[in-house]
Amino acid sequence: MIIHRRKTLFFIITLAFLSMLIHSCKDREVSKKVSLSKRSHVTENHIKSSDVGSLKFGFDLRLGPREDVRIYLPFMRYLEQNTGNRFSLRFTEKYEDTVENLGKGITHFAALGPVNCVLANKKYGTGCLVMGLNSDGKPEYRAVIFTRINSSIKSLKDLKGKTFAFGDKYSTQGHIIPRKMLEDKGISLGDLKGHVFTGSHANTARAVLNGEYDAGGIQDTLAKRLLAEGKIKVLATSKPYPSSLICYNKNVDPVILKAVKAALLSFDPKSKQYGILVDWDKTEMPNGFTLYSESSMREIKDLTLKYGLLK
Repeated sequence: MIIHRRKTLFFIITLAFLSMLIHSCKDREVSKKVSLSKRSHVTENHIKSSDVGSLKFGFDLRLGPREDVRIYLPFMRYLEQNTGNRFSLRFTEKYEDTVENLGKGITHFAALGPVNCVLANKKYGTGCLVMGLNSDGKPEYRAVIFTRINSSIKSLKDLKGKTFAFGDKYSTQGHIIPRKMLEDKGISLGDLKGHVFTGSHANTARAVLNGEYDAGGIQDTLAKRLLAEGKIKVLATSKPYPSSLICYNKNVDPVILKAVKAALLSFDPKSKQYGILVDWDKTEMPNGFTLYSESSMREIKDLTLKYGLLK
């Protein structure tokens, strides 16, 4: 009898344990739906002890954290070799944090879009050294509004009552320019069925290609690549606007600024430095840099005021 009771008890305990194990496994297997309207949780690449004494370089998120870092790291090595200073990257997912980091001296330099260049200068007194040169050797870029290949949408006017994906709220190519393009065709945000700020050009592309939004606005370099791959249909391309810039904190030593500026102007990604770079053609400065022109930013300043970004 005792043996029988022990066997029964052992059997009950085993069943309970198996039930708990199965339940636990099921809990782990439940997938979560990720919305592009929410920022993914990415920990910032905070300054490590080994980075003490190095010049910190920030950048506006473009394609994605991993891909952007992979592109910028060889560029940091170039700056080190040609300025005699050590450089390290500091990543942040939010455009506004890139501005704040530069303004407060957490970073010394940053690659910023024109909107963030205007905001950083207005709020913190930052300066800019150079502007990126596009594949034609000009300091400008364009935005592209696109949809899926099989979409019935044929023109910007067809976007009334449709959903639209912008990039980051502070993105020039991902928000400001596409929004202006829509308004030039008589389409305000209120005329759309809905809109979202995805946080990056790559997120916008995914949102539209996955069918979550009818159309979106992205940088011209990414649009050209997706068009060549037969993945998107281009609805409109904007006029030229000033390209991305390399900006600096106002407290950076003038001697360092001079050395960095010289290195940037000597940067030759199509020839001399081609072998050390990774996917540099995916940036807004595939042909290197030219001197910064403040006068070229006038329309960008007007648009940041118009859309409530510059207060």
